[in-house]
Amino acid sequence: MKAILVQPDKSLTWSDVPNPVMGAEDCLVEIHCAALNRADLMQRDGDYPPPPGCPEWMGLEIAGKIVEMGEIAKEKSNYKIGDEVCALLGGGGYAEYANIKYDMLMPVP
Repeated sequence: MKAILVQPDKSLTWSDVPNPVMGAEDCLVEIHCAALNRADLMQRDGDYPPPPGCPEWMGLEIAGKIVEMGEIAKEKSNYKIGDEVCALLGGGGYAEYANIKYDMLMPVP
């Protein structure tokens, strides 16, 4: 998949990155839009590293559509494939897809 990566000169590039690996509690969300906020700008400047376990690329707020669900997510959540959702992430929202734990999703208003 593709994601926006920060280069050493702080330029941004649309680059190939590994596809997300889903867990049983995850929903794979096809990202349709992402916000830009101060934390993203700070991360670009090297002042706000992503939390452990989060992708290295920026993007903390997203909206999109669920395209795949882990087994526990299917059993325990009220969401289904095709639902439009939004989420706050630790990072990784500037990409085509993101894995998001089912209980971190919110319906699009």
